[in-house]
Amino acid sequence: MKAEDVKVCVIRIEGTNCEDEMYQAFKMVGASPELVHLKQLAGKAPGHAKRHLEDYDILAFPGGFSAGDYVRAGAIFAARIKSDIGTELKRFVESEKPVLGVCNGFQTLVELGLLPAFEGVMSETPTAALSTNDSGRFECRPTYLRNDNRGKCIFTSEMKKGQIVMFPLAHAEGKLLSEDPRFVEKLEENDQVAFRYVGPGGAKAVYPWNPNGSPSDIAGICNPAGNVLGMMPHPERVLTRYTHQDWTRNGQPEEGDGMMVFRSVMKKLTK
Repeated sequence: MKAEDVKVCVIRIEGTNCEDEMYQAFKMVGASPELVHLKQLAGKAPGHAKRHLEDYDILAFPGGFSAGDYVRAGAIFAARIKSDIGTELKRFVESEKPVLGVCNGFQTLVELGLLPAFEGVMSETPTAALSTNDSGRFECRPTYLRNDNRGKCIFTSEMKKGQIVMFPLAHAEGKLLSEDPRFVEKLEENDQVAFRYVGPGGAKAVYPWNPNGSPSDIAGICNPAGNVLGMMPHPERVLTRYTHQDWTRNGQPEEGDGMMVFRSVMKKLTK
């Protein structure tokens, strides 16, 4: 498949506000993204505007405050998706097409039961949650992440194991929790940990480098098949070096760290 033939559905509803950056990220790696409202996929739009999820190769959930984050962050978005296109979404994931959820998108994937998905592609009810930050407030800053995936996640294939990148974050509910006492252990055993928060130089991530208190400093996870990734920090906000906070200092390449996430998935589909 050629890059320009890769069709990306950047799904949105009222309250999402990072869809333009997500669109641009996929455009910059040569794909053909489209901003698609949930109503277009659910048959609730005029004929010319209707879309079908199966026609896309990648599904991307952008950040924001979908439906105002009422009830819980991502909960209403997830409920509407399950009601309107739940069967189509499950079939999309079962076919191992890539799905990316960033920040509110990650929260939505967890509410949908697509992550962590220890048992089956999509659980009927959530088995984890992105809870309120330990600080009790909205956290917004650059953060360092380490790629801790051993090769399963298709969104990190262009990164070296242990590579440290800088992605910004902005959230109030990012602490990954589960009632399962072996939650973190299972993630590690299954190679589902994609990113961990670290301090400068790769040091242990104490606050503020772990901004939310997430156990084992987990910042992003994938499903057991490796085709669904959810993460709290925003790779789409650092597509060029000029949006890094230290871009004038080190003479680094013009391309930003975030591009590696999008190049990784495109390489998978176009090889």
